[in-house]
Amino acid sequence: MADELEDQHRMMDGTFWYGIPTLFRCDHVADPTAADIALVGVPHSTGNGTTQRDQHLGPRAVRNISALGRRVHNDFGIDPWGRCRVNDLGDVPLSEGNNNERSIEMITDFYRSIDAAGCRPVSIGGDHSITGGILQAIGGAGSTLTGGEKACLLHFDAHTDAYHNIPHFFGAVKSAAHWASYLVRDGHVDAEHSVQVGIRGNTRSLDWLEPSYSLGYEVIRKADYDQMGAQQVIETINERIGDRPLYITFDLDCLDPTVAPGVSNIEAGIEGFGMDQAIELLRSVRGKNIIGGDVVCLMPTIDTPNQITSYRATAVMFEIISLIADRHHPAS
Repeated sequence: MADELEDQHRMMDGTFWYGIPTLFRCDHVADPTAADIALVGVPHSTGNGTTQRDQHLGPRAVRNISALGRRVHNDFGIDPWGRCRVNDLGDVPLSEGNNNERSIEMITDFYRSIDAAGCRPVSIGGDHSITGGILQAIGGAGSTLTGGEKACLLHFDAHTDAYHNIPHFFGAVKSAAHWASYLVRDGHVDAEHSVQVGIRGNTRSLDWLEPSYSLGYEVIRKADYDQMGAQQVIETINERIGDRPLYITFDLDCLDPTVAPGVSNIEAGIEGFGMDQAIELLRSVRGKNIIGGDVVCLMPTIDTPNQITSYRATAVMFEIISLIADRHHPAS
């Protein structure tokens, strides 16, 4: 009878509408010392001060469907769930969510315990300001995961989010438009060995890339990718990053709106990445020292009825989880 019940649960665990909706059907264990990879929801919207503030609903949307994303990785030939302990730590408790600056510090405090445990976080947001809060904890001086080094970024996005030429974004200072700048200024990110890829957009000024250049980022616009081709872009990424501590941040708006319609700050004027293109670039950093990653800017309230953008977010998270498991937890 016990075996029969276990078989029944195993069958149901592959459905999205059954049971407790933890991320990828992982155990909910709040203690980061009990995990090698920590899955975290960051339900934060006030770092992107536009009228589209529903990004805080992203973690719940992915939890609701991510059981279907629990897979083995055929291309890597691994089962990441069997390689290491992957637990859902729950959501960052942002009890002052309307206060962006306070929320960013609360995010940092939450991730400090993850860093101290030597646990590598893979997070679902939330707007892109959450990356600032996370890397304040796990990159730079005092970080366990980087050994005190600055983190390098592989940053997928339609926008550079390094706009230190404006003092705030609708009142938010450590905002979705500023994190890629202040993290460099404050010693958490090494821009000289980081890459921003997929950048495109209908911008407000002709010098919109200058802040990134002045900080030292390698900027690969979507137009550059189209001209260079995937292999040359991959070579640039690998040469730039080397084996330094790497953090992957993936803004879903780097994908074309036909691929991922449920995002904030959608850019429809220039074609974005297809899913296969984005996954190829993600997999190009296989074997690197990845300290963690996040997926951001999911807007479930404007997604399609079949929740395609949530599924895209799930797929990207799975790739980051698999990259970490493959490098840091080899088969015995």
